[in-house]
Amino acid sequence: MTVTAPLVDASEPPPPQTMPSAWEKWRARLLPAGAAALAGLLLYVSFPPRTLWWLAVPAFAAFAWVLRGRSWKAGLGLGYLFGLGFLLPLLVWTGVEVGPGPWLALVAIEAVYVALVGAGITLVTRLPGWPVWAAALWIAGEAARARVPFSGFPWGKVAFGQADGVFLPLAALGGTPVLGFAVVLCGFGLFETARLAVRARRTGTLRRAAAVVGVLSVAVPVAGAFASRALVSDKAESGTVTVAVVQGNVPRLGLGFNSQRRAVLDYHARETRRLAAEVAAGRVERPDIVLWPENSSDIDPFTNEDAREVIDGAAKAVGAPVSVGAVVTRDGKLLNEQVLWDPVKGPVDVYDKRQIQPFGEYLPLRSVVGAINDEWTSMVRQDFSRGSEPGVFDRDGAAVGLVTCYEAAFDWAVRDTVTDGARMISVPSNNATFGRSEMTYQQLAMSRVRAVEHSRAVTVPVTSGVSAVIMPDGRITRKTGMFVADTLVQEVPLRTSQTPATRLGTLPEIALVLLAAGGLGWGVAARVRARRTGDR
Repeated sequence: MTVTAPLVDASEPPPPQTMPSAWEKWRARLLPAGAAALAGLLLYVSFPPRTLWWLAVPAFAAFAWVLRGRSWKAGLGLGYLFGLGFLLPLLVWTGVEVGPGPWLALVAIEAVYVALVGAGITLVTRLPGWPVWAAALWIAGEAARARVPFSGFPWGKVAFGQADGVFLPLAALGGTPVLGFAVVLCGFGLFETARLAVRARRTGTLRRAAAVVGVLSVAVPVAGAFASRALVSDKAESGTVTVAVVQGNVPRLGLGFNSQRRAVLDYHARETRRLAAEVAAGRVERPDIVLWPENSSDIDPFTNEDAREVIDGAAKAVGAPVSVGAVVTRDGKLLNEQVLWDPVKGPVDVYDKRQIQPFGEYLPLRSVVGAINDEWTSMVRQDFSRGSEPGVFDRDGAAVGLVTCYEAAFDWAVRDTVTDGARMISVPSNNATFGRSEMTYQQLAMSRVRAVEHSRAVTVPVTSGVSAVIMPDGRITRKTGMFVADTLVQEVPLRTSQTPATRLGTLPEIALVLLAAGGLGWGVAARVRARRTGDR
């Protein structure tokens, strides 16, 4: 019998396996973490005042690269880091006057939503068509952030960074949820296409169905954006109106300007009288309505005769009704109010701000906050009350919908002014508290998105800038500098038709949330089945 010698001497020990070094272990952990934070930072850079809107696409492509193949626990941590990279610089303006504590606390809470989205995305990345499920999960996270806690904080929606981008017309199709979904889907689709291309080059095989999904995830949002341009128009449908946007400026930056309330009122009255002189000299067309910003009269004109005389004198001088941002007390309630002041009849209509700002206009958990820092409670001594009805100032058919400052971030607060009959929109704001930070540019971009979303001209009168006039197609046609006194006079179109976004309301967002829930449920079930199969 012939015996064949073994190829390997069994008496010799097997060759040693190379163990990863401590540095390699740390690198495996730090590389994804750093990439997640940098991807979030890239998303921030895509936001105004920069016009680098397209950076949002590679930001989400990088986010997908970080998350794919990870456990949900890793996705939770990486998502949190992405959220910090994005929100820390985006919201730094919240600590301009009150210090870093509130800013850091806000970001820490808001980043939790991004962390949960990151965990959810890891559960769907193995599913067919995963970019669709993952993009829907991101919008579901935004929907949650816009509602809880304390009535939500929608600042930082992906849609608000797209005012200069090719995707903007999608706002008219389905509002900010559809616009944001398209951008995120394009980013995830870009990653999937690149991943499959690299894999095909390495292995010589291509998963055609997956490749088609990746390509369509990029192509469909772009094609949809170009197709939606037919929904965007700046043509007048019910005539035009000449508006004057008054920026009176403030005595100084920061919270201290509130202590000089009479000076702020006088500044806006003085700028309005200067406008009246320009009109009398024939150099400027007489406006049909004059728009003052939020907090242009922090002295209640209904109880203070001096303030009443100043406003009444300004309205009479210019010969047109003036929308005044006032802080008033009525029936024991403190209200942030827009007052329409007729030059003949005096105050004829009011709008009370409905979406008031937590920790700015009212203090949730007052006893808890006071125990942490009693200076914060002294800044908000009395809570503002909420209004209950949408505001539309109708003067001879020029129905102006009022959306006061913070409200511009909330879909519903803008939409119901249009469904209530607004033919144009005004967003009176007070950004003096936040100095020369990026906050005013971020808010201005929101107003541009809203203009396209509802096909309405939008004016943005601000105490200290940047004030602007925006056409229904999102173009800024006139704007002021910051911390200067100025007035913008322009004829703007009045429009009555409603975009699909206006008519559909919350339905696109609900559909995307349900899509996210379906994908998440499928992903969890697939993960459970895989574990059971592995156990057997």
